[in-house]
Amino acid sequence: MIQLTPHLRILVAVEPTDFRQGIDGLCRVCRQKLESDPMSGAVFVFRNRRARALKILVYDGQGFWLCQKRLSAGRFRFWPSREGKSLTRRLQAHELQVLLACGNPETAKGAPPWRPVEEVRAVPALAFRSSF
Repeated sequence: MIQLTPHLRILVAVEPTDFRQGIDGLCRVCRQKLESDPMSGAVFVFRNRRARALKILVYDGQGFWLCQKRLSAGRFRFWPSREGKSLTRRLQAHELQVLLACGNPETAKGAPPWRPVEEVRAVPALAFRSSF
């Protein structure tokens, strides 16, 4: 089971990928095109040319997970665009969840990954009255 937590590094390949490839082929894409180590523990997300399916590749320390989601109808309308020369785009965990639900992660609002904790004031102990 892959749990999407805020500390995960999630990289989305912005260009479509040939989905005839399995784990070894996608690892090759990670190394050669995306210039990333597939065994780094990062989550890699790929989309096919027709935008009807996604594949997620992740290494958990013992082996690779390869997950696929294929839509029965429709397409993934939103896909992150290229920023500069990079072939990947980084997403946060809640943005990936929105993307997997066919939504637009750029419009999704989530809590910031870190926020300061407010100082907690001590509450004085209540005096108990004896009814005897």
